[in-house]
Amino acid sequence: MSEIQELDILVHPDGTVEVKVSGAIGKKCLDLTEGLEKVLGGNVILRTTTAEFDKEEQELDQDNFQGQNG
Repeated sequence: MSEIQELDILVHPDGTVEVKVSGAIGKKCLDLTEGLEKVLGGNVILRTTTAEFDKEEQELDQDNFQGQNG
């Protein structure tokens, strides 16, 4: 079953755009916002990530470690 992914997009009075992604694990959020970033000019001023961003990589690292040692 696929998870629901959401993009919350805020356009501030000064023209800056803020995008918040929810429901995406790992770097999938970057795939979700890539097209929007290009359309808006590709100038990302600040990118912050959440624990979900690192979750996939941590799980993969643990699986690789267990596979090599078990």
